[in-house]
Amino acid sequence: MIELIGNNAGLVWNALSDGGKMSLKNLKKETKIKAEKDLYAALGWLAKEGKLAFEENEGEWFVSLV
Repeated sequence: MIELIGNNAGLVWNALSDGGKMSLKNLKKETKIKAEKDLYAALGWLAKEGKLAFEENEGEWFVSLV
């Protein structure tokens, strides 16, 4: 499980590095991570490391690299 979360965290980081700030919906689509729980685990991993910034705009969440 830890390996899956780490691999997904790498997919998230690469997508944000290439595409900049994204909505969670677009990030899920861009990374092709199928399960929302897997996306959230990857986001948690990167957030704990201090690598992400989160922003809410009109009820939609966006994430970007710090």
